Amino acid sequence: MLLSSPFLLRFGPRLLGRLLPVALGLLGAAPAFGQADSLAQLSRRLRHYSQQRPAEKLFAHLDRPSYVSGETMWFKLYTVDGQRQQPLAASTVAYVEVLNAEQRPVLQAKLGLRHATGQGSLVLPASLPSGTYTVRAYTSWMRNFGPELYFHCPVTIVNTRVPVGPPADKPAAGYDPQFFPEGGYLVQGLASKVGFKITDARGRGVAAEGSVLDAAGQPVATFKTLKFGLGSFAFTPAAAGSGYKAVIRLANQQTITCPLPAVREQGYVLRLEDADAGQLRVTVRTQGAALAGENLYLLAHTRQQVAVAAASALVQGQAVFGVEKSKLTAGITHFTLFNSRREPVCERLYFRPPSAGLGLTVRPDNSQYAARQKVTLQLAAGASAAPANLSVAVYQLDSLTALGGPDISSYLWLSSEVKGPIENPAYYCTAPEADAQAAAATDNLMLTQGWSRFRWAEVLSGPPAPAYLPELNGHLVRGRVVHRLTGAPTAGVGIYLAAPSRAIQLYNSVSKADGSVQFETADWYGPRQLVLQPNATTADSLYRVDLLNPFSEQYAPAARPAGLVLTEALAGSLRRRHVQAQVQQQFFGSRPARYLAPPTDSLAFYGRPDERYLLDAYTRFKVMEEVMREYVPGVLVRIRKDGFHFLVPDDNAREYQENPLVLLDGMPVFDTNKIMAFDPLKVQKLEVVTKRYFVGPFVHPGIVSYTTYKGDLAGFPLDAHALLQEYEGLQGQRDFYAPRYDTPAQQQSRLPDFRNLLYWNPEVVTTPGALPELSFYTSDQVGRYRVVVQGLSQNGLSGSTTATFEVKPAL
Repeated sequence: MLLSSPFLLRFGPRLLGRLLPVALGLLGAAPAFGQADSLAQLSRRLRHYSQQRPAEKLFAHLDRPSYVSGETMWFKLYTVDGQRQQPLAASTVAYVEVLNAEQRPVLQAKLGLRHATGQGSLVLPASLPSGTYTVRAYTSWMRNFGPELYFHCPVTIVNTRVPVGPPADKPAAGYDPQFFPEGGYLVQGLASKVGFKITDARGRGVAAEGSVLDAAGQPVATFKTLKFGLGSFAFTPAAAGSGYKAVIRLANQQTITCPLPAVREQGYVLRLEDADAGQLRVTVRTQGAALAGENLYLLAHTRQQVAVAAASALVQGQAVFGVEKSKLTAGITHFTLFNSRREPVCERLYFRPPSAGLGLTVRPDNSQYAARQKVTLQLAAGASAAPANLSVAVYQLDSLTALGGPDISSYLWLSSEVKGPIENPAYYCTAPEADAQAAAATDNLMLTQGWSRFRWAEVLSGPPAPAYLPELNGHLVRGRVVHRLTGAPTAGVGIYLAAPSRAIQLYNSVSKADGSVQFETADWYGPRQLVLQPNATTADSLYRVDLLNPFSEQYAPAARPAGLVLTEALAGSLRRRHVQAQVQQQFFGSRPARYLAPPTDSLAFYGRPDERYLLDAYTRFKVMEEVMREYVPGVLVRIRKDGFHFLVPDDNAREYQENPLVLLDGMPVFDTNKIMAFDPLKVQKLEVVTKRYFVGPFVHPGIVSYTTYKGDLAGFPLDAHALLQEYEGLQGQRDFYAPRYDTPAQQQSRLPDFRNLLYWNPEVVTTPGALPELSFYTSDQVGRYRVVVQGLSQNGLSGSTTATFEVKPAL
């Protein structure tokens, strides 16, 4: 029996692989194994897996929910431990992409993460067409668990340079009705609760009602949506098979007919409901003589932490479990039912909103301002006793930005734990506990969007090692070594990776059975030229190195969004945004959009050399052989039948009989004849290491390192079998620019200021007892503005808050 669950989508098949030894033993165990022992084994295995395969989440706070082509998108990244919901400073690199409607990336960037946060920006090309795009973000470790668990956020981008033509013919509306029996299945003769979800072509819920018809066309149940296109109804199928169908009537009087899930002759039905204010009741009913009287096991876990482990025997086809709500922590809890053979047969999800948050508040010093007037924001974090890291955005409200973006709390506690987008997730996290409608709507969400089948069989087969390692110390550059003629992966080939520059760094790797190689780089920022080549012992024409795409090529299934409809009601907002963008680029475009790399260690990977020669301090020779013989006594030049060779004596005057590692701007040169033919006037310095030096798995009898003036190889001819490729490193940092009007002269400046993003600060830190104040100036653009603050404390409390103010025209 194959089941699936968002749990496995989050933690991948690794968990069940960890459960393989115990699960196989349980499946074939004799009755001597007691119920307590079985549950203890499952619990221990779950805890062991959570330690071996920690979950990681990533949230991105975008500065605005909509953009105009040519504007800059700013964002802040937060990485979180998926179990404790606290900042997780493990991964040091995050990947951010902007996907179009066809899920093709139009912009990509690698961001450095430090202390569990990162920040960056993307300049939207002026040619980018109007449409609904998706911003997604993830880490290397998250790629092991599927693209459904990456951060996703829809954004609207409008190209105001292209005139809006007459409205296109309205496409035929498409609707997607789905039905989900509680626990997983419909079973003949057993009462079930069935959740359903009805969405339009954009994936938004629509109001509807309808009825269930049997094979004879007679109504046996009715239903109606409650909120966001979700609902549920009670249903007892009388016959097995697929004869039941639902007739759905939409608000526009359109009718849709679709089949219900097939009904089984025998099986299990699970029901989760409130017993009273402090307890949940899980009721299991079975149909079929083979299932009567067996023992059942219920395991409940929240983010891989076991909350409930209980056993019960079926009595007259029924078993009841009582669960204290106080034992369940905030977030989504997975209830998994195992039969007497310890096979998972049902699953149900339950959501408990977080009771505590960061308690953020933001207060502008006024509710109304004039143009170019100073605004002061006062921030406070209430419940947290720990420092918090926040990000703050202030943007103009118009028809395009009315809806706002996702908030960090509802994402971490809810959206990140289920498949697909959730319409208004904050509703489920902030509704009062006594709100009966909100409780019913939350239950409908868990029945539908949170419902899936739990694939234990995939886990029990024993998972391989993770395909993607966490980038703990820097970006991992990945490649594959293949046979040049056959294209077959080749194992055991040593490959060197260099990025020629004046900062000498070198990396190497030996290909695995699948031909894969990877290099852990450090402090790589901006565009680079990479050179990959086999080592000296394999430098022939048999092998080729292919560089792999560092970005994920897997995409979460999603409904194709309908085309962006630019109605006449948006004309005013579009004209204003167009003028704003043009004015900003015209008057502030002279400020270069420079990405500045942080300070990095300029010391070569081999540290301080034993000998160092600045060639400009000597008489310059035009032949490299004269330079080496006259000025570099630490390297002996020998001529053999195949040409030049270098010998490096160690500190005890012993000569190594093999060539040292020769580098030019950090790139290995395995043919000494080539370096001896190189123009020495292009070389600024020469460094020599006279000891044996270990570079990864290789040992070299010393190092001879040449550095050109610009660190760009100065026209040195590459080996014919080397791979030279442009590669984008980590994105550097950019400062958000906003003019200040501190003096009367600045306020009276005739330079127009049509900014709609007044303020962006991705790094605001609060400390207990301190109320940070932030200040900025309004622009010449009148209207209402929204302040958005999001953040996370060191002890895992998340929060967001908003405020508004107005900029009025001068009297």
